[in-house]
Amino acid sequence: MKTIAILGSTGSIGTQCLQLAALHPDRFRVTALTANRNADLLFEQVRRFRPDFAGLVTPPEGLRVPEDLAFCRFAFGPEALRIAAAEVPADMVLVSIVGIAGLAGVLDALKAGRQVLLANKEALVTGGHLVTDLARRMGKPLLPVDSEHSAIFQCLQGAAGNRPVSLLLTASGGPFRTWPRERIDRATRAEALNHPNWSMGAKITVDSASMFNKALEIMEARWLFDMPAEKIRVLVHPQSIVHSAVEFADGAVLAQLGVPDMRVPIAYAMAYPERIATGGERLDLIRLASLTFEPEDPARFPSLRLARECLAAGGAACAVLNGANEAAVAAFLRDEIPFGAIFTLVEDALSALPGLPADSIEDIYEADRRAREAVAARMKGVQ
Repeated sequence: MKTIAILGSTGSIGTQCLQLAALHPDRFRVTALTANRNADLLFEQVRRFRPDFAGLVTPPEGLRVPEDLAFCRFAFGPEALRIAAAEVPADMVLVSIVGIAGLAGVLDALKAGRQVLLANKEALVTGGHLVTDLARRMGKPLLPVDSEHSAIFQCLQGAAGNRPVSLLLTASGGPFRTWPRERIDRATRAEALNHPNWSMGAKITVDSASMFNKALEIMEARWLFDMPAEKIRVLVHPQSIVHSAVEFADGAVLAQLGVPDMRVPIAYAMAYPERIATGGERLDLIRLASLTFEPEDPARFPSLRLARECLAAGGAACAVLNGANEAAVAAFLRDEIPFGAIFTLVEDALSALPGLPADSIEDIYEADRRAREAVAARMKGVQ
């Protein structure tokens, strides 16, 4: 029996993790749950899984905990994340909250000696060196939950110690895969949220449309697998069947295939190194009409170029990119800027904030703050 704390239990990853815990009650016990603001769903989850602790980071005004949940300890505000990550007994901590807020949760869990199941790109994007150094010192390697990084991790399990010469990150291409840049720049919120293959939260779905999700994944892969950015390639694969691959010195390529179902990488991290049933659809290779691949296109999606430039620049450049993108996406979702302005605002923030340090979590938070301020200052000029 493994115990697990889930940061972000009401989101897509968190709810699917709970589905797997319910499917295997003899293997997993949930000890802590946190959500941002969805109190109703969190209360339902507490009733179903009876954790020792639950928390809301942004509770609604006047919220009261139902009387039938008196068995569970509750906390409200950002402190709830630290309690769930580091205080409540748990073998594993799934960090599935979105944004830079995940960085502190990952560090807290590692310092407490917990196994981190990482579904938060931004922790490695903004503080990759801090996180990986701490994980190494604690002897707690990160278990990736993102489908692409889980695929690479799974392929490396069969590598017998052979180091790959390159990593191949696949991308669906999102809803704008075939669109010209001019049409992408004018895309509406509804169009950006219409992902062809995956059901995700709004921010992640917009990132998929802009391919900033793949930019973040390049950065994440650099730290997870200690691989230089120039050896991390992006292949557009509209079918989302090959989730990523690794290439070796002899030219052999190992790939991980499966139907688009996030329960597979979640389950692999939860039960690692074992594999457990997910209740999902099986891949039928006979029914597949074709698997196609296309090169990345940094001209239409400059997010990919910016990712590599930030990794080359070092310091807090990646944190600036992440903070600027979060601010720009939030503005787009509020209908305050056109879609194409996301690229412009991020690049402008990077130009305005070169050479910031990233020696501590405080440095990273400061870079994030300044990036958001830079976006706010520039927004009127790109509308």
